[in-house]
This record gives sequence, C-alpha cells and structure tokens, in this order.
Amino acid sequence: QVQPVESGGGLVQPGGSLRLSCAASGSGFSIRVMGWYRQAPGKQRELVASITRGGITNYADSVKGRVTISRDNAKNTVYLQMSSLKFEDTAVYYCNVQYRSGDFRWGQGTQVTVSS
Repeated sequence: QVQPVESGGGLVQPGGSLRLSCAASGSGFSIRVMGWYRQAPGKQRELVASITRGGITNYADSVKGRVTISRDNAKNTVYLQMSSLKFEDTAVYYCNVQYRSGDFRWGQGTQVTVSS
C-alpha cells in the first residue's frame, strides 16, 4: 500500500472552516478504518476523528460538534470538515489508513494554521 495523499490544509481565521481530504490506495474492502490525527508543536500526536467502513465514527472531545468526518468508500477517500476553528486547532493533520491485513499507513501531513 502506498502513502495516502492529503489535501486541504491552510491558513484560516478563528471561527472559520476548512475541509481536509485524504485519498488512500487499495481496494475499498481492504480498508477497515480511516482517520485523522493531529500534532501541534511540542505535543504528542492525537486522534481527531475516525470512521469505519460501515460509517461508525469516533471524535475527540475537543472537536465534538465542530468537526465532521465522512468517507467515500468508492473513492477510498476520507474527509474532515472543520468549522468554528480555534487557535488551538493549529497543528499538522495526518491521515491514517488501517487495512484489514493489519497494515496501516500515514499520510505526509498537512498544516492547518488558525490565526487572525
């Protein structure tokens, strides 16, 4: 499996919105869980949200109500719609793809900066 390809990061003002996308390789049935993690400077990488092939979602408490994860199984693509962004959402966001084989892949990361 090759590295997932992320897109959609950038600079946004507080209260703004941003949508991240991540396209993974492999057949749709081979992918079990897709998710987004983030890592701020000086902090550990943390889960933002994840979604199973069946659509079961999981969100970090810090983003509940502001973030929606969705998935297009036909395109092997996962999306992260973020709104009401805060300064503390600034981080590098990484896509994570977990395969049924037990293998997993990380994307290269995309920077999200919330600044006025």
